[in-house]
Amino acid sequence: MIEVLVVDDDTRVARVNAAYVEKVPGFHVAGEAHNALEALRRVEALPRLDLILLDHYLPDRTGLEVVQEMRRRGNQTDVIMVTAARDVSTVQAAMRQGALQYLVKPFAFAGLRAKLEAYAELRRTLDGGGEAEQAEVDRIFGALSAPSEPGLPKGHSPTTAELVRQCLMKADGALSAQEIAERTGVSRQTAQRYLKLLERTGRARLTLKYGDAGRPEHRYEWATRP
Repeated sequence: MIEVLVVDDDTRVARVNAAYVEKVPGFHVAGEAHNALEALRRVEALPRLDLILLDHYLPDRTGLEVVQEMRRRGNQTDVIMVTAARDVSTVQAAMRQGALQYLVKPFAFAGLRAKLEAYAELRRTLDGGGEAEQAEVDRIFGALSAPSEPGLPKGHSPTTAELVRQCLMKADGALSAQEIAERTGVSRQTAQRYLKLLERTGRARLTLKYGDAGRPEHRYEWATRP
């Protein structure tokens, strides 16, 4: 389970966000905090903490100051800012302080779910360890770029959909499900499922490649390619 600390000065909002977190498989709320001092104490006291959903507008210090103090103490817990702060300077500062994502209030459950699922995918990628080729580096840096409102059928991951979409968009020509699988690191069956979804929604174009014998090979390319 991914242990999460929810930090928001509004106790009602904190409860709602905590309930959202608990609805996403693989995530558990380790605690709540409603000001900066309480958040820092929780960070130090919790036996295990993986992720902080952090509001910027806290009564005693800002969320970014909480991140700064955490880093000063050597604490590298991951942070996703969840806040109504929309000014570009705050967003830029959050990036520079190492926040992994930035979710602007108000948002629906689907928006937070997409961020959490993308974070879980990122952790799975990083937990593999070892050295990374360029494709794997691209996966790591792109793992949190899934849209906030994925609009996908139940059982589909916005992160995997984004991987397949990016792979098609960057390709020089049509690709098979096997080629997509090799480039993205997903299984062939998973690649095929997402390619069919893209085709049904008109975002990918299907062509058939006939060989000397057997069934024709299904190949896909991005539908808006010039």
